[in-house]
Amino acid sequence: MTGDAVTDRGVWFRVDDGGTGSAARRAAERLAGQLGFDEARTADLSIVVAELTSNLVKHAQDGMLLLRPVRAEQEAGVELVAIDSGPGMADVTDSARDGHSTTGTLGIGLGAIVRQASWFDAYSRPGRGTVIAVRVWPGQDPGRAWVDGLTRPLTGETVSGDGCAWRIVDGRRQVLVSDGLGHGPLAAAATDAALAAFRVAPAAPPTEVVAHLHRSMAHTRGAALAVAEPDPETGLLRYAGLGNITGALLTSDGRRGLVSLPGIAGHQRPVIRGYEYPFDAGSLLVMHSDGVVDRWRLDDYPGLAERSPLVVAATVLRDAGTRRDDAGVLVARAWS
Repeated sequence: MTGDAVTDRGVWFRVDDGGTGSAARRAAERLAGQLGFDEARTADLSIVVAELTSNLVKHAQDGMLLLRPVRAEQEAGVELVAIDSGPGMADVTDSARDGHSTTGTLGIGLGAIVRQASWFDAYSRPGRGTVIAVRVWPGQDPGRAWVDGLTRPLTGETVSGDGCAWRIVDGRRQVLVSDGLGHGPLAAAATDAALAAFRVAPAAPPTEVVAHLHRSMAHTRGAALAVAEPDPETGLLRYAGLGNITGALLTSDGRRGLVSLPGIAGHQRPVIRGYEYPFDAGSLLVMHSDGVVDRWRLDDYPGLAERSPLVVAATVLRDAGTRRDDAGVLVARAWS
């Protein structure tokens, strides 16, 4: 990691020693400065990063930390996601109490993170590892997110060809997952074009949005992508996809796969068709690229469905993401 600005896609750190933890802390402090944090909030963020990375070094296996900006309408904050495959915890709430320790230390790490953070969520199971998500805002916490996602480049690459985005336009809530063909900078450029076109696409059903993305990506190598529009008020989810993007709708009745047609956005003339599915207040939408093996089952993770979309996405990425390809996961739920 250099002194360059951290992009909205963020940067991953493999945290296996104190030196990596120090690099992550310095990067977080630079990002806070770029986002206009004052000295006090930057110090709070530094404590959070130090405790997260210390926990990864002491307790974790395959510890990773994602650092990225997070944006609301009026301001920007810093988001951190710590992922590991370590021994896990039976009760995260109990482990966050000051004085709780599993290694003979003071046991103040998780408690300090909770106190300094604007928002905190976590999921852990004994023997399965832990996911901790934290946001530090310079001011008031904007509140609960209805959707979130994250991506990771394949091993050896610094950029990911996968990307996620979401928007609210004229009352429509829409989400996008894109997987640029191949990997590396050209794949990332294709997905960047998809994300940019999605942000300015007309307020229209997913089929029209996908057609708009296809036309906007003719100068790129192309991408597999899918757009979904969850609408619990009408009880429907509208969906249109091209290529190998997996969409799954999780309800009390089980899991239902969503249909994407063959094709590459930006190439030739694909057939674009929309589908509708039942989507009520208890539904959960999960979308991911083919860098995530479709072997995960939410039933294997008791209580995970009640966690935030970010923690659900990070858990799926940890356990089903492959290191041989870029990987991206998006999760959306009904909102109140």
